Amino acid sequence: MNFNQNNKINQVKEETIVIGVDIASEIHYARAFDWRGIELDKVFKFHNSEEGFYRFYAWLEKIKNRASKTDILVGAEPTGHYWFSLGESLKKNKIKLVLVNPFHVKRSKELDDNHPSKTDAKDPKTIAKLVIEGRFNEPYMPEGVYAELRIATVNRIRITKELSMIKNRMERWIKCYFPEYKKVFGAFDGAASLIVLENSPLPKDLVELGAEGINQLWRQRKLRAVGIKRATSLYNAAKSSVGVTQGLEAAKLELRMLLEDYHNKVKQYEIILEMIERLCAEIPGVDKILEIKGIGLVTISSFLGEVGDIRRFDSPKQIQKLAGLALKESSSGKHKGQTTISKRGRKRLRAILFQAAMPLVGKNKEFSSIHHYYTTRKHNPLKKKQSIVAICCKLIRVLFAILTKNEEYSAQRLITDIRRPNIQLAA
Repeated sequence: MNFNQNNKINQVKEETIVIGVDIASEIHYARAFDWRGIELDKVFKFHNSEEGFYRFYAWLEKIKNRASKTDILVGAEPTGHYWFSLGESLKKNKIKLVLVNPFHVKRSKELDDNHPSKTDAKDPKTIAKLVIEGRFNEPYMPEGVYAELRIATVNRIRITKELSMIKNRMERWIKCYFPEYKKVFGAFDGAASLIVLENSPLPKDLVELGAEGINQLWRQRKLRAVGIKRATSLYNAAKSSVGVTQGLEAAKLELRMLLEDYHNKVKQYEIILEMIERLCAEIPGVDKILEIKGIGLVTISSFLGEVGDIRRFDSPKQIQKLAGLALKESSSGKHKGQTTISKRGRKRLRAILFQAAMPLVGKNKEFSSIHHYYTTRKHNPLKKKQSIVAICCKLIRVLFAILTKNEEYSAQRLITDIRRPNIQLAA
């Protein structure tokens, strides 16, 4: 029996009004129903503004008084970021908000009229009926340090992507106008390389400077890692360059703007990383997690940014389900289908765990031994990817124990938790 489903259904009582809201960027549509699904009023629309919310609450009070109800339960679809303002307003007014899966709304919208149409007036009814049936989830809106950390980690990911795009454009520029440059500098973002690109990026500029002039650029910045030998190599590469020789003035302007963007993003990344480090220091247990070889600040901050306060969970299996790592199978009669992960949940959290498991398997001795055991055991050996998924679930349990119970990480316990029939446990 699904006790959780029963608890959700029991929240809709005889004195409860269920409000279905179709969220949009500017105008929301709402419909009201009692616990049996009988509609209590006409479709009500209101703007996503203070005045609109005021009208919405006045409408709710009118229905409550007319229907002699005492409780209100509002259901909505998590339509991007549009529901944040309404969610915050409902929370301040102590009205409970629950969310229904948009996929469920899409699948069940034909139950009433046997018609596939989708309208702003129709969807609130479908949403309300799903809430009455207990087919909803209660949203988690992080507060305090966890709210700060979620925004900070999202911004870190955004800055990382933008920095990667700038680097790719820099690489393209170099391949177009100075393809031999990579033979001298393996990476363009080194200190010596950036000085050259900022002052004399084109082959003709370097030929005019000569090896001594190039070396002088570095001496002025007091760089000791490069000297006349590297300057001579760069000068020879410039003399024999086959790069594009047209449109050079605009090309230099493009490079200058790219370098400005690059330095700006690097500075932003440093600022956001410093903030993330400060926020993580406020969360008990993070310092113990950072002692685990293979887990760094980016990993644990990204995990907590997605999960929030881990103490709100009763079991690590709930986090596993949240990440879409819960197992599913499709079986019927004598046919037993393949077991896979559900992939229902927070996609970013699943990616974070997978990216964290890879270095753990490569650098952490105990996690590596577990991975080896999973893939080589005689009975039901796992494929490498299946083993990584199992490692992700194991990592969730480790993080849950440390952050909720303030336990110390134990490599011995991690290994001996795995049952190995007729095999001597590793010390």
